[in-house]
Amino acid sequence: MDVINKLIRDGQLAREEYIELLEYAKDKAAVERLKEEAVRLKEQYYGRQVYLRGLIEFTNYCRNNCYYCGIRGENTKVQRYRLTKEEILSCCEEGYGLGFRTFVLQGGEDPYYTDERMEEIVRAVKAAYPDCALTLSIGEKSYESYRRLRLAGADRYLLRHETANEEHYRRLHPQSMSLVARKRCLYDLKSLGYQVGAGFMVGSPGQTLETLAEDLEFLKELNPEMVGIGPFIPHHDTVFADEPAGSVELTLFLLSVIRILLPKVLLPATTALGTLDENGREKGLLAGANVVMPNLSPKGRRKQYELYDNKICTGEEAAEGIAVLSRRIEEIGWTAVSARGDYCG
Repeated sequence: MDVINKLIRDGQLAREEYIELLEYAKDKAAVERLKEEAVRLKEQYYGRQVYLRGLIEFTNYCRNNCYYCGIRGENTKVQRYRLTKEEILSCCEEGYGLGFRTFVLQGGEDPYYTDERMEEIVRAVKAAYPDCALTLSIGEKSYESYRRLRLAGADRYLLRHETANEEHYRRLHPQSMSLVARKRCLYDLKSLGYQVGAGFMVGSPGQTLETLAEDLEFLKELNPEMVGIGPFIPHHDTVFADEPAGSVELTLFLLSVIRILLPKVLLPATTALGTLDENGREKGLLAGANVVMPNLSPKGRRKQYELYDNKICTGEEAAEGIAVLSRRIEEIGWTAVSARGDYCG
């Protein structure tokens, strides 16, 4: 357990020590020790609050062909859609009435949404809801594009790095994409003053303890304000259709580790966790997470934004079930709050 004590004491490890640490993921005593420290740190910086983000999945068109993704460009079986500015604003109006004070606009890398169109959307949302934070999650762009969106009013940006290992990145993505470009985008976003989110899938094909150790090293180096991780879940129309899903238990272990590495981080209990385990979100909060992201997308579109199979998209995980979700959060000792929930660093 020396490596666990060192992590708690120093807040980081050497790569070989991360590998040793990950071997404790099934050790009940180690899991509990890390959970206790993760929850202590979460409460130290954020109290017992859980921040709610309203997720709006506004386009499922994507120019990329990531091998794990159900909405990849070459999947001809997807029923594609795009939301208009007016539809996005309608989602925000519903969410604002429900108490949301952060909206997350997420979509594939859709060339239809030019810088001009996205600037118009960002400005419209910020004008209508000036007390709200706006997060974008729309993939890799140029420094200039990120700058324009920041000036238009975007506050945060989510861009999972997926893996910090070059060989593993190649296993998951086509040759047209590169880890160098992905990392460049993350550092560009940091330099422009966004609250930046990185992250990865747990159990993605080809992932090893060594590649996970590199992910933890990279997160410590990048020092993002947000980290999104969730178990890999296969999609039936991808080359990874028959691959096993990632482990809920390892995901929870890593949530605790990431909270200790980055004590002030905004850390979601993701939809993927809730998809594989009906109590996955609550377990994520008990492991150190402090954010949940109910779905504000139009009901008729949620099923079409299917990144992986069996994604939960109706019921209490969606925005209209916010009272039920809030009650479930309260039952485990925390309080769902309608606040912007900015990074406290």
